[in-house]
Amino acid sequence: MNKPIVSLRGLKRSFEQGGQRIDVLRGVDLDIQPGEIVALLGPSGSGKSTMLQAVGLLEGGFEGSIAIAGERAEKLPPDGRTRLRREHLGFVYQFHHLLPDFDATENVVMPQMIAGTDRETALERAQSLLTSLGLGHRLTHRPSQLSGGEQQRVAVARALANQPTLVLADEPTGNLDETTSDTVLGQFLELVRGEGSAALVATHNERLASRMDRVVRLHDGILA
Repeated sequence: MNKPIVSLRGLKRSFEQGGQRIDVLRGVDLDIQPGEIVALLGPSGSGKSTMLQAVGLLEGGFEGSIAIAGERAEKLPPDGRTRLRREHLGFVYQFHHLLPDFDATENVVMPQMIAGTDRETALERAQSLLTSLGLGHRLTHRPSQLSGGEQQRVAVARALANQPTLVLADEPTGNLDETTSDTVLGQFLELVRGEGSAALVATHNERLASRMDRVVRLHDGILA
């Protein structure tokens, strides 16, 4: 078996609220193999987003070990975690968070140029991704000119723009109607598999989770 792209050991996260300690994660262990798409299933408030923030190296305050591509993130300084995130991770959120003053192509070009890709290469990559998601006729449309499903597909293309080894998706179709959700998720899964990326997808939807390679359930702060 390949070395896991993600390895979590004893991951814990607690918060203080109203003078009380709330244990959101109570010792999570998880390995995700390269190219594997894992559904993180659990009801709202179960800690799915907190776990994705941990894996995404987006905030501190966690206990335990987080290894990305074999590198122990908790041992790195802030700039080292930023490098690890830039080199290996892509993100899709429930709300697209597109830049409103940029068109679809520019929204996908931007993260590539930040990573040092030349504009011509970035533009070619952006157009290819958007076309594969059925947006070849919407390349120059701004977010306000796109439907909710189209906006989320642009967000998917943006997440995959820098060819991440792992995509983290937090309820990526939770803001869409059922028909559009099914379509966007299908395109997301097809594109992630085609790119050879792994993915950890948080959802509360059993039916959507069943379309992924493996389902893990977050309950009472641990995985079942």
